[in-house]
Amino acid sequence: MPTTRLVIIGAGPAGNTCATVAASLGAEVTLVEREVIGGAAHLWDCIPSKALIATGAELAELTRAPTMGLTAQGALDIAALRRRVSDIQAHLHAQLCTLLTSQGVRLVHGVARFKDPHTIVADTADGIEELPADVVLISTGSRPRIPDFVTVDGERVLTTRESYPPPEIPEHAIIVGSGVTGVEFTHMFGSLGSKVSLLVSRQQVLPIKDPEVAAVLEAAFLEQGVKLLKGARASAITRNGDTVCVTCEDGRVIEGSHAVLAVGSVPNSEGLGLEEASLEVDSGGYIPVNHNCLTTVGHIYAAGDVAGRLPLSSVAAMQGRKIAEHMMGMHNRPHRHLDYDKAPSAIFTEPEIADVGLAEADAFSTGRKIRVTKVPFTANAKALIKGDPRGFVKIISDPARGVVLGGSIVGRNAAELIGIVAVAVTNGLKVEDIIDSLLVHPTLSESLAEAAS
Repeated sequence: MPTTRLVIIGAGPAGNTCATVAASLGAEVTLVEREVIGGAAHLWDCIPSKALIATGAELAELTRAPTMGLTAQGALDIAALRRRVSDIQAHLHAQLCTLLTSQGVRLVHGVARFKDPHTIVADTADGIEELPADVVLISTGSRPRIPDFVTVDGERVLTTRESYPPPEIPEHAIIVGSGVTGVEFTHMFGSLGSKVSLLVSRQQVLPIKDPEVAAVLEAAFLEQGVKLLKGARASAITRNGDTVCVTCEDGRVIEGSHAVLAVGSVPNSEGLGLEEASLEVDSGGYIPVNHNCLTTVGHIYAAGDVAGRLPLSSVAAMQGRKIAEHMMGMHNRPHRHLDYDKAPSAIFTEPEIADVGLAEADAFSTGRKIRVTKVPFTANAKALIKGDPRGFVKIISDPARGVVLGGSIVGRNAAELIGIVAVAVTNGLKVEDIIDSLLVHPTLSESLAEAAS
């Protein structure tokens, strides 16, 4: 049987995971990337922001030191912080390249496009190379969205991608957008010493999240000194020397030293020669796919941000794995499809926020009967020991069957703790399964069992 030739365009979490899995299953894999192996959105956005947030968390620990019987010391070294972020990026990039090449994946640095449905043309430093393909995966990711009324200069008016590693900590950062990225940047710059103003276009931060979750985060922001401007939708951003002015639709004007755009992303679907492969994009520029991540052309897949399903690195990586298995014929038997409604997500603010599955507000809006149980971390011994009892655990279950349908966690290590709830939701476990599990004492995870009771 001839070897399946797989060409992947884009080496983010979807592309590199698909490459390693497909290669391990016997495919001949070529991975074409125009920027960085690991993906720009992942290595240039996600990882640096989390590294800076981790530094801010350490500074926050220092402010709590007196309550722990310690004397607080420490100062921010911006040069060292920049080196730390760059070192993490370089290490992860190198490790991923080593993994891919060890699996026999051929790496090509260049810009790829379709010549025809079964031929990819890669424009590299050494010239044009044609890559014949039995199967193609498009996983080209996304980039920060820039509204028409903004000119990004990379100095004072920034997208999130230009914001790290920062050449300096902004004196006063105006964050435009209060979704996941916006609140993470609000926390990040605030924890590093910036004055922060957050433009909230609606009446709560994280407008699609549980109002109780948003309320805890808003309280933390206010305690941190963040200025929340609710009902504020930016209509213009101008720069005058070292001052940036953000004008809102209602006439309010906010002045600061920097403005950071956190208003979503757009897919990288242009310039791929999709028409040569008989592929089209939807109104948002995304490539439509089915439950197997197949496009309308039977041997071409799309995954990650460009496919427009759920823009999470964890989801993209799982899509990549499922695609590799599907293309190699492993899904000819019954199997579990990727269920986007059961994908956990996390927001790395302080306190952290994580959720999975059915949301309480969504259940009520559809009239679905649910059981909601909630336990505050003020009742948890480990939270008190760590000196940070903010937040809660909320479990949502079916009142008749006891099956765990979802959950929300606000507090320290929420992103780690949500994994237990995610396993329960994905596998249809009952609240009794969590209650009957022996959990270490004292730990934050004990609150999961208490919330399930």
